[in-house]
Amino acid sequence: MAIDIFEKIKKNRGPLGQYSKGVHGYFTFPKLEGEIGNKMIFRGKECLVWSVNNYLGLANHPEVRKVDAEASTEWGLAYPMGSRMMTGQTGIHEALENEISDFMDKEDTILLNFGYQGMVSAIDSLVDRNDVIVYDSESHACILDGMRLHAGKRFVFQHNDMESFDKQMSRATKIIEKTNGGILVITEGVFGMAGDQGKLKEIIEFRKKEKYNFRLFVDDAHGFGTVGDRGQGAGEAQGVHKEIDILFGTFAKSMASIGAFICAEEHIVEFLRYNMRSQVFAKSIPMPLVVGARKRLELLKNEPKHKENLWKIATALQNGLVKSGFDIGVTNSCVTPVFLKGNLAEATNLTFDLRENYNIFCSIVIYPVVPKDVIMLRLIPTAVHTLEDVSYTIDTFVKVKNKLDDGEYKSEEMASVEVDSK
Repeated sequence: MAIDIFEKIKKNRGPLGQYSKGVHGYFTFPKLEGEIGNKMIFRGKECLVWSVNNYLGLANHPEVRKVDAEASTEWGLAYPMGSRMMTGQTGIHEALENEISDFMDKEDTILLNFGYQGMVSAIDSLVDRNDVIVYDSESHACILDGMRLHAGKRFVFQHNDMESFDKQMSRATKIIEKTNGGILVITEGVFGMAGDQGKLKEIIEFRKKEKYNFRLFVDDAHGFGTVGDRGQGAGEAQGVHKEIDILFGTFAKSMASIGAFICAEEHIVEFLRYNMRSQVFAKSIPMPLVVGARKRLELLKNEPKHKENLWKIATALQNGLVKSGFDIGVTNSCVTPVFLKGNLAEATNLTFDLRENYNIFCSIVIYPVVPKDVIMLRLIPTAVHTLEDVSYTIDTFVKVKNKLDDGEYKSEEMASVEVDSK
């Protein structure tokens, strides 16, 4: 007997959705208001915010705001209309692609309307049923969704585990010898949750030694603009930037905007232009976002002080946390996780205490993103934070950890508050 899909949804709200009535508007879908910066307004109070991916502090840079406003006045949000293949191509779009290629030392670049759907569509375009994908187990959701469209085989290796990678590559190689296909390896430059860099150098070493034949696709959303001497990303930091075959970056992190890009050899980018369904069948990026991205890229290239200040804050934060006895995992980027032990109720009560009594807003990460009975507080330092922000945060974290250890956050129920649902 057929069931009503809507009735099924009522009974199964999903791993996070099952808690929506108690957490919506506070722990999930919170409203941060005011200018984007180190301090913003949450529920009518000023909070020190560690949850905004405004790495270089460009969101409210006066030159950025000026260019954004002027471009919006001049062009509006409608132009250009249509997909780039049909009626949405402009010289300014091409200029931005050329400037990214130049900055990234890559032959060619394609702009993407959004990072998530761009990654999904790129994977779908690059491989067919004869090919095999080998990917890191902690790859971002956009990578996982892209692979769901893949009709061929895919093998996952344990996170940054080269022994596991070797094993999965061996399996993949046996398959392509039968299908006459190829292997696409997908990993990340900087993993956005734990903050560790993907082992790009070690992966590429397998190819240098001619043990396996594959192409490497790197999602460096968190590394672009923040890692490497020039900000080219994890590949630059590890000395293997030129050996990355396909490099993905986004404007939504260090550039504080919307959109993304893929860099590769010219013939690969040309292939993507004509085969990425998310670009062929989607409206071109509005002109103000393209003009604004050019200004942001200019500042990224010409004002290294933003990246330098980001790392001053990140280093002080991470060193201070470690000195105070906190577990920040193996991060080697600006992303700063803090791992604690506790259940869901303790996690929510601790976070409620941080926000309501200490005016610190940071993201809380729980199962299934991390193992059960692990609480991860994820901090994103930016160039606009101060050393005073760092000092206050570490002092506060010491206090809440002591409360957690003393059992003060134990409860049969999660913290619940009245929120405005409008």
